[in-house]
Amino acid sequence: MSHWAELDKDNKVIRVTVGDNKEPDEGYQWLIDNLGGTWVKTSYNGTIRKNFAGIGFTYDEGRDAFIPPKSNCHDDEILDELTCLWVCNNSEHPTEII
Repeated sequence: MSHWAELDKDNKVIRVTVGDNKEPDEGYQWLIDNLGGTWVKTSYNGTIRKNFAGIGFTYDEGRDAFIPPKSNCHDDEILDELTCLWVCNNSEHPTEII
């Protein structure tokens, strides 16, 4: 099985679904033929596109990565280019575990 993220016109993830993966791109073609839209493959194990896509994530074509939305850390968060996750270096901000 393979996982696919549907993107809106701004490259925001609007849904994630599962498709067959018996043949290369078989699941992708089914999505296009039956649902239309723009789909990008995602992976739980992080081997492609850095992070598993979630609703509200943004697909950054230049980085070829799914980037989550910023948390409530405001302007102190910076994007870690290696992981494509937001990090906060302000020690006064508590770390939230979700």
